[in-house]
Amino acid sequence: MKKEQFVCPYELYENEQELDRQDAELLRLAHEATAKAYAHYSGFRVGAAVRMANGQIVTGCNIENAAYPSGLCAERVTLFSAQAQYPGVAVEAIAVTAHSEHALVDEPIAPCGACRQVMVEVEQLSKRPLRIICQGQVGPVMAFDGIESLMPFIFVDKFL
Repeated sequence: MKKEQFVCPYELYENEQELDRQDAELLRLAHEATAKAYAHYSGFRVGAAVRMANGQIVTGCNIENAAYPSGLCAERVTLFSAQAQYPGVAVEAIAVTAHSEHALVDEPIAPCGACRQVMVEVEQLSKRPLRIICQGQVGPVMAFDGIESLMPFIFVDKFL
């Protein structure tokens, strides 16, 4: 047997002011999108913003439903909306943030496993690494260049 270790490379910023202009703007729009979330049950409002290769920005938020798991995460709402509005246009980056009605979210919020798998497909369609920018309501920002930094051993279509 041989033991190996997965390394998760990322950039850590003290706050959003350290980001370049484009990433800071994307994150700002993700924060704005949290206000549109329907988080009636959890009080956990998630916002996302996607930057397309054509310069367009698409935003989205989480939508909960009493018949769990019929709701949808902000990341998937946003990515699916972007693909529907701009078919064939590469997705360059996604910013994700969350605000809670119960506590201050002061750590970066990372996408769930289902959203990460959707990001795998989006990255493959775009034929370029997806930049993933994560922040809580306030505080540090984590940025990943490529979904494999967040999701090792990805499942891709060549296995089908």
